Amino acid sequence: MEYRNIYFIGIGGIGMSAIARYYNFKGYKVSGYDKTPSELTHRLEEEGIAVHYEDNISFIPEDAESTLVIYTPAIPEDMGELSFVRRNGYKVVKRSRVLGEISQGQHCLAVAGTHGKTTTSTLLAHIFTSSGEGCSAFLGGISKNYDTNLLTSHTPVIVAEADEFDRSFLQLHPEIAVITAMDADHLDIYSDLDHIHQAFKEFASQVTGTVITRAGLDITSADTSAKILRYSYDSPEADFYASGITCDRCGYFSFDLNWPGGKLTGCRTGIPGWINVENSIAAAAIALCYGLPPEKIREALASFSGVKRRFDIHVNTPECSYIDDYAHHPAEIATAISSMRDIFPGRKLTAVFQPHLYTRTRDFAEEFAEALSNVDKLILLDIYPAREEPIPGVTSEIIFDKVTAPQKVLIKKEELMQYLEDEDIDTLITFGAGNIDRFIEPVTEMLNKRIKQ
Repeated sequence: MEYRNIYFIGIGGIGMSAIARYYNFKGYKVSGYDKTPSELTHRLEEEGIAVHYEDNISFIPEDAESTLVIYTPAIPEDMGELSFVRRNGYKVVKRSRVLGEISQGQHCLAVAGTHGKTTTSTLLAHIFTSSGEGCSAFLGGISKNYDTNLLTSHTPVIVAEADEFDRSFLQLHPEIAVITAMDADHLDIYSDLDHIHQAFKEFASQVTGTVITRAGLDITSADTSAKILRYSYDSPEADFYASGITCDRCGYFSFDLNWPGGKLTGCRTGIPGWINVENSIAAAAIALCYGLPPEKIREALASFSGVKRRFDIHVNTPECSYIDDYAHHPAEIATAISSMRDIFPGRKLTAVFQPHLYTRTRDFAEEFAEALSNVDKLILLDIYPAREEPIPGVTSEIIFDKVTAPQKVLIKKEELMQYLEDEDIDTLITFGAGNIDRFIEPVTEMLNKRIKQ
C-alpha cells in the first residue's frame, strides 16, 4: 500500500521535524501533534504542515491503510493518540526506523557520538552542499548557513546524525561513519558505560566501508569489518590531524590538515573555539574518504556559520559578550567553558545552566559540579524534566551543593530575567537542552540595550 498521509506524534522535535519536512518535500500530506508550540512548529506550519497541540484523535487522518504514523520515543507510551493508532490498524513506526529506510540504497554518511555529532554532521552537510556535490541531510540542529535542519538534493547521498538515544543509530548501515565520543550518557537506557560501548561497537559493525573514530576510542578490527581510521586534534599518530595551529584574537583557528593523501594547508574554522578544529577534522575526514576535492573542503570549512545553540555567539563586544550553547552533558559543558576561557582570557565568566532530565542529573551530579566549578559565577536553574517524572531526592541542589565556583546562586527559571537585570555581566553563557532557549532573545536584547547606554 502506498501511503498518502504521514502523521507525526511529537512533530516538533528536531529529528522528527526534519523527517516531516522531507516527506512534505516529497509531496505527501504531512500533519502531526506536539505538546507545545515552538519556533520549529511555527516554521512547519508556515511550510504547509498542519500541527496541533492537544492530545486529540480527531486530528489523525481517518484512513488507516493510507496513513503512516511516525512517533518519537520521547512520547509517553500511554499517550492517547499513540494508543489509538496502535489499536486501530495504523502502521506505527519509530523515527529511527524511518531514517534507516530513507537511507537505504543511498550513500549514507553518518556522524555518531555522545557529543559533537550535531556540529560535525551539519558541517559535513555544508561541505557537500557548498562543494556542489549536494546531499540530503537530516540534522540534529538548525544550520545557520541554511536556516533549516533538513537539506534536500537529488544526489544519492544522505548525511545523517546517528543518535545513540534509544539505540536509534542501530537502524543505520552507513557507508562511511565518524564516531566522535563514547562517554557515559542516557544511563536510563544503557545502565552503564559498558553497554554504551557495546552499542557503539554494534554501530561500527554495521558500517560497510570506513569507520573513522576519534583517537583513543576503543573500536578495533574485532568490532567491524570496515576499514578503521583515526582522527585527532593534533596527534601525528592519527590518520587525520591538525598541525601549525594558530588562534586569532576572536577565537578563530587556522591550521593545516594532515591526511593519508597529503597535507591540506591554510584551513580556517568558520566558527570560534578549539573544539571546532577537531569537528572540522572529523567532517573533512568523511569528505576526503568519499572523494571530494580537498580545496572545496578547505573553502567550506571557512564558510561554515555553525549551528543554532551550538556555541552560538549573540553578543560580542569588549564591554559584554553572550554565547548560548545546547550543552547538557558534563563533557560538553567543560569543553565550552574551556573555549570561552581561550576566547575571552581574563574576563569574568558567568554561566546559567538548566539541567536536563532527572536521570541525567542524578547520574552525573558530581561531573556537572566539577565542570561548572570552572566559571566565576554559576546561576543554576531547576531541572527541565522533558519526558521524565520527578525522582525523589533529585533536584538541582545535588549539583549546586558540590559546585566550588567563587560565586553561585540557585534560582527558579521564572526569576532569571530579573536576576540578570541586576547583574553586572562581562561574559555570559547559557547552557541546557530544555526550554532555556526561550531566554536567548530577551537576554540578547537586554545586553544590547545595556551596551548602547
